[in-house]
Formats: sequence, C-alpha cells, structure tokens
Amino acid sequence: MSVEDFRVLYEQHVGYVHVGNMKACLRDMVRENIPAVFDGIDTPREATKGFEIKDVRAEGHLMVGETVYDMGDRLIGLRSIWELHDGRWLAAKLENFTAGTDTNA
Repeated sequence: MSVEDFRVLYEQHVGYVHVGNMKACLRDMVRENIPAVFDGIDTPREATKGFEIKDVRAEGHLMVGETVYDMGDRLIGLRSIWELHDGRWLAAKLENFTAGTDTNA
C-alpha cells in the first residue's frame, strides 16, 4: 500500500474517532492488542470538537498516522502505528505526542 492509499484509510479512521464511533475505531485495530494498546494512553473517549491530521508516513514495513484531537478542554496528540494483518492494515500501537495549540476540522 502506498502512503497515499494509507492516508485514505487513516482519514476514514480519524473520522470515526471525530464522530465518536468507537465500534468502527476498534474494528480498525489489531484485536489481540485490545485493551493493552490503550494502557497509559490518553485517547478520545467521545466525539471530538475538531481534529488536525499532522502526519501520515511509512516507517519501514509500518504505516504511521499522527493527529491532534480537540476535546474542548484539552488537546490530545495521538500517534497510531499500523501493521499489515492478513492483507488488512490495522492499528497495532498507540502513543501520545505533544499537541500544538491549534486544530481545525
């Protein structure tokens, strides 16, 4: 998959997060990694006020997406690391990063 193709998938996933569709978000994740992937990670637990995709890139055999979510009272910088599983790209790991001060949807 090209980075451009992954961007389409990642944008769809971020859209699920933005509207609070957590069931769809979980379908995009490596099932065996749930719930450990959320341990110690600040993630949106409800619909967001806005978001800004900061980066989408390939890192070796992985794909990485970085988005800042506006929760109204705080910003969450969330990096997801995606792996290929049985022909499907799935988020396998989450990390927080320092978010900036401006977002838009």
